[in-house]
Amino acid sequence: MEALALERKEEQKRELKERIAQLKKERNAIILAHYYQRDEIQEIADFRGDSFLLAQKAATTDADVIVFCGVHFMGESAKILAPNKTVLIPDERAGCPMADMVNVDGLRALKKQHPNAKVVAYINTSADVKSETDICCTSANAIKVINSVDSDEIIWVPDKNLGDYVSKFTDKKVIIWEGYCNTHDMLTVKDVEEMRALHPNAQFVVHPECRPEVVKLGDFVGSTTAIIKYCKESDCQEFIVGTEDGTGYQLRLDSPNKQFHFATKYLVCPNMKVNNLKKVARCLETMQPQIYVPPHIAEQAKASLERMLQVK
Repeated sequence: MEALALERKEEQKRELKERIAQLKKERNAIILAHYYQRDEIQEIADFRGDSFLLAQKAATTDADVIVFCGVHFMGESAKILAPNKTVLIPDERAGCPMADMVNVDGLRALKKQHPNAKVVAYINTSADVKSETDICCTSANAIKVINSVDSDEIIWVPDKNLGDYVSKFTDKKVIIWEGYCNTHDMLTVKDVEEMRALHPNAQFVVHPECRPEVVKLGDFVGSTTAIIKYCKESDCQEFIVGTEDGTGYQLRLDSPNKQFHFATKYLVCPNMKVNNLKKVARCLETMQPQIYVPPHIAEQAKASLERMLQVK
């Protein structure tokens, strides 16, 4: 019975993938998938990447329709950079708790307190917050962005852990907002020590969205893309991974002979995992839900995203 159920499930998957491929042709659509998505989504994506790469793809694609398999703020960034394209998100409920930890009113109040400071916003923010920002950044380019800003004082929103990490690489005064990523912030020193005891030959690779005391333990610290690149190029054969578990898909694809152990079983973003093949097919069939950003917000937010894309 179990084998039959599995077979049926695989058949349904195949049918869905075929349907999605057909709809993509009909709609002239591309599928962008963040590295934290389910394996089945990453398998069908035209591009897999972190927020920065996917923002770049959205800005340059020839497709008429972008299906953004990620969370809401990523779909907004795609719409801002490609305003004439239809941007679909398979499930509107795919939000980001960290992005919700900063709001326009709070940011405006902080700007009043520090009138000479420039605002650097992590891309994990709403379009509204981006519109109040001087420049955006991702974890991949945060250090370069902060050092490119023409000000000795920076207001950093919303992730305090990444802000703490970045502040160590600049002489500027960094005023850090108290937000955090629920998933990365869960990882503790105890989790890492327990995994190291189990896997003494493994290197610990960690995302700077983790707590400072956890980041300090890293053999390598970097963005999701940097972690993937490091593991692929490293001579080490075994890794303890301190970032969201969807990254395992690309890690295993790049390095099938290496071993990857996630530092805790709780490194799962529930918002990233709400998307599935059924929802991708449905959004291409119905052309809903679409991402909408009010033009005046989009215009201001676009300036801060484009400044980020110009930082070399």
